[in-house]
Amino acid sequence: MPNYQVILEIACTKSPEELLAVRRAYQLRYKHALEEDVASYTTNKLRKFLVAVVSAYKYDGDEIDETTAYSEAQALCDEIRNGESNHDEIIRIISTRSKHQLMATFNRFKDIHGTSITKSLQGDATNEFFAMVRMAIRCIRNPEKGLGTDEDALSRVIVTRAEVDLKKIKERYLERNNVTLEEAVAGDTSGDYKAFLLALLGNEES
Repeated sequence: MPNYQVILEIACTKSPEELLAVRRAYQLRYKHALEEDVASYTTNKLRKFLVAVVSAYKYDGDEIDETTAYSEAQALCDEIRNGESNHDEIIRIISTRSKHQLMATFNRFKDIHGTSITKSLQGDATNEFFAMVRMAIRCIRNPEKGLGTDEDALSRVIVTRAEVDLKKIKERYLERNNVTLEEAVAGDTSGDYKAFLLALLGNEES
């Protein structure tokens, strides 16, 4: 499938204010809206979903409604099972609900159906829409997940999360890989790029 990872990382990991700032900066730089370009290069349900998530200005608090979480978990399940659906409910829920509300919904989904929503979305390997929704959910649940040493991905994650939750990212990386993120960066990068990332991580090279 086309690489939607950058768009989804930006749309699904940033706060509403940060996403708004990204959209403003994009418009200033390119003289047209981010939503406009997203719509131009995608079609059908993919377009509807991506435009919805990049356009969203969500509630950013931690309050949740358990009744809504339960009912929307069931709605998500119904649409995942119905491969012919236009999936409007999936698009609405993912693009409008706060991160805390979505986490509650994903938890209720697993409680009700005995499997995670991401596993349920894996049923049809050829379903590009489901693959994109799965990617978005992973970004929502774990903004730091999947961090590797591919230079584009590595620098994007470190730069965009440097002032948000980098401590958590470093802890998770060590837990999953038995090596510190600083050691991985030092071993797999070099020169000014290496020095730049280590500085962001709080480790000036000696």
